[in-house]
Amino acid sequence: MEQKTQSPEKIFKDAQDFLPLLGTDYVELYVGNAKQSAHYYKTAFGFQSLAYAGLETGVRDRASYVLAQDKIRLVLTTPLNSDSPINEHLVKHGDGVKVIALWVDDATKSFEETTKRGAKPFMVPTKEKDEFGEVVRSGIYTYGETAHVFVERKKYKGLFLPGYQPWKTEYNPGEMGLKYIDHMVGNVGWGEMNQWVKWYEDVMGFVNFLSFDDKQIHTEYSALMSKVMSNGNGRIKFPINEPAEGKQRSQIEEYLDFYEGPGVQHIAVATDDIISTVSQLRESGVEFLSAPPHTYYEQIPDRLGEHMSTMKEDIGVLERLGILVDADEEGYLLQVFTKPVEDRPTVFFEIIQRMGAKGFGAGNFKALFESIEREQAKRGTL
Repeated sequence: MEQKTQSPEKIFKDAQDFLPLLGTDYVELYVGNAKQSAHYYKTAFGFQSLAYAGLETGVRDRASYVLAQDKIRLVLTTPLNSDSPINEHLVKHGDGVKVIALWVDDATKSFEETTKRGAKPFMVPTKEKDEFGEVVRSGIYTYGETAHVFVERKKYKGLFLPGYQPWKTEYNPGEMGLKYIDHMVGNVGWGEMNQWVKWYEDVMGFVNFLSFDDKQIHTEYSALMSKVMSNGNGRIKFPINEPAEGKQRSQIEEYLDFYEGPGVQHIAVATDDIISTVSQLRESGVEFLSAPPHTYYEQIPDRLGEHMSTMKEDIGVLERLGILVDADEEGYLLQVFTKPVEDRPTVFFEIIQRMGAKGFGAGNFKALFESIEREQAKRGTL
């Protein structure tokens, strides 16, 4: 069984922070109807209206709604005509993540450093200006049709980006405790994981600090392999999954079939109080994967070991909400996963609370994937 970890100090030493990355700036999803999708994310997840670009702002080919919750910004973009490249993307993939935007000091240098290392250009360095200053953006393609956009906003004082206006609405449900993006997971095709691990190492200067093989990530029916990539300061973490041989189709194969290629599988968002956050999300209609059996929760004290003495959450409440618990040397974490947030069984969200733990819930893999397989069985895709 392969489970390779490196200390944060080792990550800083090995990663080549030539960009460097300061954090996640925004995540842009292409969706079939941005107005209605925005209503869903506000109602179900507690996001707040922030900014808008569309016909009213002089944009003729698309409409984009920007939603925010603490440090998280989602951009929901929909095409306004049938011959739009955005529409082509939707026809093939359905709703999904197109852009993972990364906050940098120098977008031009980031573009030059990555393209000279082999990245395919997505957007040449472009200055965008309005009365609040200027933003420089550039971009490169990563796996599938997904793109990383580098955003330099040190000379900008506006709300979001030039070309956007404030989006004000009387309908603003309260926030639900989501704080920031903890990590984002990509699914790639058979035998492609190591190729993309090397790409992140060579092109982005990332380091592989966690690896799981199919001996660890498996159930009776399916398996997958995963490697976690991180930049030098640890603010950006991208696990990369690929399918592995099993008796039946894995969740990765199902994703690749319905997304019709590689792409972002899920967005993990952090909270400081997962019980409160998940309770609110459930009440607002967010659907989560089914909870593991009672025996899983009976085994939590053994799984946490010495960290059990510091655990504040009631296990009975965790069981009622279907929240999973795992631990590593640094502490423990709590996590739970939504069902896909669109009709194609592709993109979903993870809610995570870290109580010192740096890992990704390896001890929960079997319970999680069995829960996913129960959903696959209902869909007839297992």
